Amino acid sequence: MDRRRFINQGILGSIGLNLIGIPALAGSLSDSDLTILHTNDMHSRIDPFPDDGGKYAGMGGMARRAQLIREIRSRQAQVLLLDAGDIFQGTPYFNLFEGELEFRLMSQMKYDAATLGNHDFDNGIPGLEKQLPHASFPFIISNYDFTNTALNHRFLPYKVFQKGDLSIGVFGLGIALHGLVGEKLYGNTEYLDPVPVAREMVQQLRAMECNLVICLSHLGYRYDHDKISDQKLAKQVDGIDLIIGGHTHTFMQEPEVVVGPHGQVTLINQVGFGGIRLGRIDYRLTRITGKMTPSSATVKVTN
Repeated sequence: MDRRRFINQGILGSIGLNLIGIPALAGSLSDSDLTILHTNDMHSRIDPFPDDGGKYAGMGGMARRAQLIREIRSRQAQVLLLDAGDIFQGTPYFNLFEGELEFRLMSQMKYDAATLGNHDFDNGIPGLEKQLPHASFPFIISNYDFTNTALNHRFLPYKVFQKGDLSIGVFGLGIALHGLVGEKLYGNTEYLDPVPVAREMVQQLRAMECNLVICLSHLGYRYDHDKISDQKLAKQVDGIDLIIGGHTHTFMQEPEVVVGPHGQVTLINQVGFGGIRLGRIDYRLTRITGKMTPSSATVKVTN
């Protein structure tokens, strides 16, 4: 089958698989409640992992994830679907289609936004720029300065999503590319310190009266050295309600609660890699207190 015909067939709508139900964690949701679905480090995993007896045999697959998302959207009024980067690289699909297929399928799933991971530069700035027209969703990245590259003005530092009565502010943080990505691939992209950038983003989004502030992070969950991580970010920056993480391929059974420098709570969550799991966090707005109360689930994407 030729390349163009394969892509245009629309894999997500053509494969029939059994639905996997996810309970409504917060009960009957209203326009003041929100369901956040999230992925990270998909690494071009279009098909399920091969049924070869391995640890992840038969898990994942974009068609199955699409059906899960459709089922959740049919039950929940307000859904926000996000990805924390490293969409590219890991299967022959990327070698053949150079990221076009990944972006097209995510667009069919109606992702609301994604941030950039280091592997999203694997075909260089020209390769990433070439595939952007196939993504119907925005990329949000706050600490990469693309001024002196072909990607200048192609990404957003933040975006506010309106879901029912709720305003949700989202910003994105990427990992330092030097040492992870060849310098010729990221060119004149300038990496900015995530901590002051995060503080600035929180200040802007809180000034816009966002009910919830989310960081899409490809910094990594935690390290045994001084490298900035999601944990360190949450401990240093107040005002982030949720960090959706990536890069370290960490399978978290539930979000971690981190208390910031002035006592504000931040949740951190990450769902491994390869589309094996779909993260879900439900928030309910309590009218009396004006606070958003979370509950969560992580779902394996299988038959």
